[in-house]
Amino acid sequence: MPPVLAAIPYTTFPAIELGPVTLRTFGIMVAIGVVVGISVAARLGEQVGRPADDTINLGVKLVVAGVVGARITWVLTHLDQIESPIDLIAVWEGGLQFSGGFIGAVLLGLPVFLRWDRLTRWGMLDRCMLGLALGLAIGRIGCYSVGEHLGGLTSFPLATRYDGGPTREGGGGTGRLLQVGDVIHNTSLYEMLHVFVLSAVLWWLIRRRSTPGTAIGVFLVWIGIGRFATDFLRIYDDTVAGLTGAQLMCLVLVPVGLWALLRVRPRLAGEVAAAEDPQTPGDAPGGGDGLGDDVADDVVPGHPSPGHGAQAGTAPERSADEVRPPTGAQATGRPGAGGHPADGVDRSSPAPGTAAGASGE
Repeated sequence: MPPVLAAIPYTTFPAIELGPVTLRTFGIMVAIGVVVGISVAARLGEQVGRPADDTINLGVKLVVAGVVGARITWVLTHLDQIESPIDLIAVWEGGLQFSGGFIGAVLLGLPVFLRWDRLTRWGMLDRCMLGLALGLAIGRIGCYSVGEHLGGLTSFPLATRYDGGPTREGGGGTGRLLQVGDVIHNTSLYEMLHVFVLSAVLWWLIRRRSTPGTAIGVFLVWIGIGRFATDFLRIYDDTVAGLTGAQLMCLVLVPVGLWALLRVRPRLAGEVAAAEDPQTPGDAPGGGDGLGDDVADDVVPGHPSPGHGAQAGTAPERSADEVRPPTGAQATGRPGAGGHPADGVDRSSPAPGTAAGASGE
């Protein structure tokens, strides 16, 4: 390995002492990340018509589902670190896996999202991704504080030099024994930095009112590629076929993100244009986004659907009285008993060729 010219000094700080009170750094950072993430999503959700209180209530439920899922997957992949029943739930000491948390939140939230119309659904998902990105970045500070997600020796410019302190990994149970003075990859640091950059990108996209579906597509592709790459640097994670659980999930995240960007986003652009210009047809070619859309979503407001009311493209039938030619005073242009004007036009009936009550006004 080439000589290391510089490295970031790294001493873990799993607890913060405030007099007689001891606070767990990991738990504090996760809590801050949750509050910031939900607050951002709630505030931005009002832009697409979702009340802040509703978003907060949903966000709390998603967080609970996410924590449960994240802990379950972590325990299943770190059974060697479970020494007592309390270790199964000791999330305040670290041990949450993003893949399980993401799956848990999706399973709970998907039925709710599918009840919203397409523009609201994708616009809200965009804003939730910004909140999620901020929460993830802040949460990674907690991982960094307890010595989690460590890698092998390196001379990488952002490498950290381990100067001491308790760690969740590298204690000799599995993998290489971490020693003071080792210069190592610290993927918690790498992920924290690139997810903060992602948060800035998502904020810019939302601020410029990008087409719904843009931010979530960028989030999924960015997180999928970034996490897939950094997990190769970890040396203490269990793998299946050479891949971590998170990497396997990334193989799904990236295609879904590309689908959102290349398929859903163009269709939603047509709907946005239709909403801004009433003369534009309601749906872009190709129909819906494939997520729970029904026939009602594809009916243009103000236009009768087939089988209801007047047949499309056909004027309503008119009675014989309505089409009877003018007689008497009407034919000569003089006012008659009916009080019609001298021009002989009966204005009480629709003009020939005009459908009564036609839409499109």
